[in-house]
Amino acid sequence: MQRAGLRAAQLAMAIAPHARTAWVACGPGNNGGDGLEAAMHLRRWGRDVTVTWLGSEAGAPPDALASLRRAQDAGVAFAGEPPAQFGLCMDALLGIGASRPAEGRMAQWIALMNRGGAPVLAIDIPSGLAADTGCLQGPCIQADHTLTLLTLKPGLFTGSGRDAAGSIWFDDLGIAAPEAGLPEPAARLCSAPDTLQRLHASHKGTHGDVAIIGGAQGMTGAALLAASAALHAGSGRVLVGLLDGGSMGVDVAHPELMFRSVDSLDFRSMAVACGCGGGTDAVRAVLPRACSTAGRLVLDADALNAIAQDSQLQALLAARAARGAPAVITPHPLEAARLLGTSTADVQANRLAAARELAGRFNCTAVLKGSGTVIAAPGKMSAINPTGNARLGTAGTGDVLAGLIAARLATGMPAFQTACESVWLHGSAADHWPEGRALTASRLARSFSA
Repeated sequence: MQRAGLRAAQLAMAIAPHARTAWVACGPGNNGGDGLEAAMHLRRWGRDVTVTWLGSEAGAPPDALASLRRAQDAGVAFAGEPPAQFGLCMDALLGIGASRPAEGRMAQWIALMNRGGAPVLAIDIPSGLAADTGCLQGPCIQADHTLTLLTLKPGLFTGSGRDAAGSIWFDDLGIAAPEAGLPEPAARLCSAPDTLQRLHASHKGTHGDVAIIGGAQGMTGAALLAASAALHAGSGRVLVGLLDGGSMGVDVAHPELMFRSVDSLDFRSMAVACGCGGGTDAVRAVLPRACSTAGRLVLDADALNAIAQDSQLQALLAARAARGAPAVITPHPLEAARLLGTSTADVQANRLAAARELAGRFNCTAVLKGSGTVIAAPGKMSAINPTGNARLGTAGTGDVLAGLIAARLATGMPAFQTACESVWLHGSAADHWPEGRALTASRLARSFSA
């Protein structure tokens, strides 16, 4: 607790070096003790600190009570209500041990911090955010910065966590994980992939064939976006099988794309991305062959909706792993809910668990899209992607991701690695998008380069 308080106070000084006044809101437990320690240091360093503490000496944990004494001895001011003005506020109300939503004075203080205009530093996790899932548990701090301690919490990186946490800082307090008695990791963060090496002595066949199957009547654009992404990501050949009766023979914007009838494509030698703009009925007719014969398979959008409605297709998908034929599914939360026979709210309530259930049920790599995309596969530690932003909330970006995954899958890369790296690249492109330039799916597809 003493280390945590010191680190929080040091970060507070770095965040708001010119703030002369600070409000430290402390809860009754050990997270409040961290805040009391931080207040003591800030006071010793010349800051005008006011602590509002919701604990009692009779009920405080021993460590928190010791920190209370240290803060009192340092001359920290205690008050029943927040100060009228403050240049910095510190959230030490709930931490990871919260069992119920904030209410009463705690809820009022959370609301005040959120609208107060001063920088907010949350200790360990923003109060009101579930550490394991990223769900909001009633009123929640919207922090500018979060100092998370001992270990990174999954909830900071998925669901509502990225909005609530602000900039995330980590300090292990100099304590190794076994010494701290921490549980086994539940997930890891995706990291930047290595650059794909393309040998001089290679040719288009070396870099793999991708088949894009989709584009039912009125939805041709979705298939073309996926195809463009696969092309710009470096596929040797990209073949497009439209499900609208063959409306196109050439895409003048991308003359490299090869349009073929779906029946003429030999899926066995290809990475097949199926479902982008497919139309549930149109794509359903193709799915038995795709699931049964495709060497490598990416299923998105309407392909997932069709599978959710058909137990035979579900069995064909799950059987692929037994013959060494990898598959990646890329549902958004509503599609995931349909596949699992549940609700979107249930999926979002525990995104890690939902992704793992998808991967286990269909024996494949599952990419549960959203803020903090979760990637899961049987026998693998799940991954959470830290890249991406709200610019991706526009039509067609999911089709682009499907094409990108197919392109990298066509090189022979393992499916789980492919999914993690593709999602990272997809989000990173949005993070580095030029200011003042609209992110559209077509521009995003052209931004990748092998």
